[in-house]
Amino acid sequence: MEKTFVFHPKDVCSQEMRIVYDDETMKIVKYVSVRGCPGNSQGVGALLVGMDIKEAKSRLRGILCPGSRSRRTSCPDQLSHALEAILAQEGKE
Repeated sequence: MEKTFVFHPKDVCSQEMRIVYDDETMKIVKYVSVRGCPGNSQGVGALLVGMDIKEAKSRLRGILCPGSRSRRTSCPDQLSHALEAILAQEGKE
């Protein structure tokens, strides 16, 4: 059964991330942003379709962007936090 998770990242250009997933596989990853790198965000989302949530989380965690407000995160890093929240919600940490 497909579920949708909405995440509001902190300190990055994207204002919202929507992840549609089924069990442990991502079906759709969409960034909603006002400014920033929409092409890169769309590309990352396309690459993640069909990927295991745990695998994606580990690949994205810790990626930094000098354009982020804190310089200690990025849109991919924030997506890893969203994926971690999904895993926690599903009891699959």
